[in-house]
Amino acid sequence: MIFRNLRFLLVGLAFLSLTSCGFYSLSGVTLPADVKTFQVDYFGYQATLVEPGIERTFTLDLQDLIQDQSRLSLVTRNGDYLYQGEITRFYIAPMTATANSTASQSRLTIEINLRFTNTKIDEESFEKKYSFFYDYSANIQLQGSALETALEVIYEQITQDIFNDTLAKW
Repeated sequence: MIFRNLRFLLVGLAFLSLTSCGFYSLSGVTLPADVKTFQVDYFGYQATLVEPGIERTFTLDLQDLIQDQSRLSLVTRNGDYLYQGEITRFYIAPMTATANSTASQSRLTIEINLRFTNTKIDEESFEKKYSFFYDYSANIQLQGSALETALEVIYEQITQDIFNDTLAKW
């Protein structure tokens, strides 16, 4: 009988410890109760080297990540959290050379400038640059599925970094 009561007490204490500090999520997101929506404006393109369509892909990837990992609803205007920005760098550079002085590996680097606006707490608003890279064989043309793979790797890292900075506060 004592063990049964002790078990109920421990379960109750565990429940209280999780709920007493506010909303808890396994994704690490703790949002104020009055924050319900987010808005991701179309990210523009200001890089010198032009790769059409990648800004649309980034915008959609950021929207999808926030929808999948938070309780926020996507809106087209008047969002509680506002994400704006542009792709400022799309750069391909040789990374390693062969004995013949040709590149054996290349690196694609993408940089994105983000302006985050918290309409509830202005002090949490900021502007920051995010970048990541993808290395690939210099024998491959960076187009089609090769470009899609590179963008997937780069955007996954950048969108997660943005998510962590704006929602998870890591």
